[in-house]
Amino acid sequence: MNCILAGVGGQGTVLASKLIAQAGRTAGRQVRTAETIGMAQRGGCVVSHVRTGDVVLSPLVPLGQADVLIGFEPAEAVRCLPYLKAEGTAIVCTKAVRPVTASLTGSSYDGSEMIEYLQKNVPHLILVDGEAICAAVGSPRALNVALLGAALPALGIAPADMEQALRASVRPQFVEMNLAALRLGAQAQKKADEKGETDHD
Repeated sequence: MNCILAGVGGQGTVLASKLIAQAGRTAGRQVRTAETIGMAQRGGCVVSHVRTGDVVLSPLVPLGQADVLIGFEPAEAVRCLPYLKAEGTAIVCTKAVRPVTASLTGSSYDGSEMIEYLQKNVPHLILVDGEAICAAVGSPRALNVALLGAALPALGIAPADMEQALRASVRPQFVEMNLAALRLGAQAQKKADEKGETDHD
């Protein structure tokens, strides 16, 4: 299973990749990961590669070979779309993060054009209102786990394995909040399936 996670600095992309890796190891799979962080601390792009399976020789996902693309931000999802297989699944947060260039030039960016592009070009797309889920659990830092909840079926990860990974990786005082975000993300995925927005067959 090949997964690409794309976001900006501060969204928890790297932790999300580590949680996928931990859940994969719990399920008895071999796991390899890699990150491209760059200027992440200044709001730059962050791309994480996660590969799991019986035998994994390289940590980098080749272009056109990702089974799953998890986009923490619409433009970053579009930027990494070349990695996704034609039949792959994209899970994307609908909330845009305004880039530094837009702020400096005064240009507008709300992510709507990127969402429209994804809807036209990704047959298996799950849109997640991450802002609403974070508000429901009381922390903006839960976005990464909410997206993981929506991605579990596409990733082939059992909820129990991800919950175990969370308990092992997150400080005890934040476990319940993250578990709530995981379940709300899973509910978002189920609603998308019911609407026919995506298909994992």
